[in-house]
Amino acid sequence: MDHHIDLTHIGGPTMVISMGGFRAVTDPTFDPAGSAYTTPVYTLHKTQGPALTPEQIGALDVALVSHDHHFDNLDRAGRKLLDEVGCVITTCAGAERLGNGVVGLQPWEGHELPARDGLTLRVIATPARHGPPGGDRGPVIGFVLEIVGAALPIVYVSGDTVLYEGVEEVGRRVKPDVALLFMGAARVKEVGPAHLTLTAAEGAHIASDILPDAAIVPLHFEGWAHFSESRLEIEDAFARAGLADRLRWPAAGVPMRVNGR
Repeated sequence: MDHHIDLTHIGGPTMVISMGGFRAVTDPTFDPAGSAYTTPVYTLHKTQGPALTPEQIGALDVALVSHDHHFDNLDRAGRKLLDEVGCVITTCAGAERLGNGVVGLQPWEGHELPARDGLTLRVIATPARHGPPGGDRGPVIGFVLEIVGAALPIVYVSGDTVLYEGVEEVGRRVKPDVALLFMGAARVKEVGPAHLTLTAAEGAHIASDILPDAAIVPLHFEGWAHFSESRLEIEDAFARAGLADRLRWPAAGVPMRVNGR
């Protein structure tokens, strides 16, 4: 078996992860650019469409939904896609809302699926906090993906989180080879000035002090109007920390082979 994984960035938080013959998608978002999502409090605006359609992506074994209650992590077309995926894993609250056999996990609970060639994919939920203390935006989880018994990279998907003790716990309990960090310092003025996802500086701190052996793939920092930081800020923060070589930037819609750091 090849000792690598392939990552295909679709847009926003949506990445197809191919490992051990198994295909997973993170936070499916497939609506076109220009879509708007109005809630009683705010309106989110999508500025970039997906690099590939669900039909172009093909069959998926599992969808990893960090949370179902925000459109930038599960939009209308993404929600429709869930009906075509064999297994959907999300928060316990999200599983109740989505129904239809969706698996809900608390942080550090796991779920195993049979993969290819007699192998097993293990998915473990990780802690996430979607905003400042007392002002987070509802329950969110991240994920750790591991092919049991195979020498393949272990993947960490942060989900929408800020830097806090739950992310530090991931570093103590897991040694991922690849970390997909949801960045962009999302801010929604109607709910306050605090950032709701990782800042560039927080991402660099994670790379330096929490996950020092992981290749870092920034995710969910563009494609929506509520991000306050871009690739430029991320590159600058990592360069100033002497960590520029740790970053991996997949081209939209093109598989990127990753072997870890």
